Amino acid sequence: MSETVSTSQSVNRGPLYAGAMALVWFALHIYALFAFNIAAQPILALALGVSLTWLYVGLFIVAHDAIHETLFGRGNPWNARIGRTIHFLYAGFNFDKMKAAHIDHHEYSGTDKDPDFNAGDPKRFWPWYMKFFLTYFGWGQIAILAAMSVVYLLLGAPYLNIVLMWAVPAILSSLQLFYFGTYRTHRHADAFPDEHNARSNSYPKWLSLLTCFHFGYHHEHHLYPHEPWWRLPTRRAESKS
Repeated sequence: MSETVSTSQSVNRGPLYAGAMALVWFALHIYALFAFNIAAQPILALALGVSLTWLYVGLFIVAHDAIHETLFGRGNPWNARIGRTIHFLYAGFNFDKMKAAHIDHHEYSGTDKDPDFNAGDPKRFWPWYMKFFLTYFGWGQIAILAAMSVVYLLLGAPYLNIVLMWAVPAILSSLQLFYFGTYRTHRHADAFPDEHNARSNSYPKWLSLLTCFHFGYHHEHHLYPHEPWWRLPTRRAESKS
């Protein structure tokens, strides 16, 4: 597995991007849950839902960078602290278990030892997504999310807002992450360029950002796992030159 570690660029810009993303998500999250009238403004509700879905995708990519220690630099304990917080808030996930699984994904990419790969059916979307979902989502996550829902209700959030402005964007973000970051990049379709069993999409930079925060440049991610998400377009451009 190739590793190229970014220098001060990832240390300086990674936390800045992550902080801005988290602040915007938090502001929209609180507003959408407690202050927004869905019935009165359905068009704005749709825009809010789409925005929150995209920000959930971004936050999960930040947590993914924390796994690779590209957020604050190698050896910095804030990688685990931020990664642990985001994984828990996202769906009650355990950071250490997610990290171990992701290491296996890179080590055994596209094989039956890869926890993110559906070796039994490597082409169809829904069976693969269900395997992916059940691999990481269990009774512990259900209990944590149920408890968080009760807290939101006790704090005054309308039930409809909790469902449409929190649960639905989170679920949709998992579909978006899976489709653009796992399924399209690892499914058995066109031949893979090398033993990493990963391919990259051909989207322009703006569309790559909108779909999956450049995680669709996935072959480059497997070649350079210690590059942060925002430097993957540079690696992609280098590979095409």
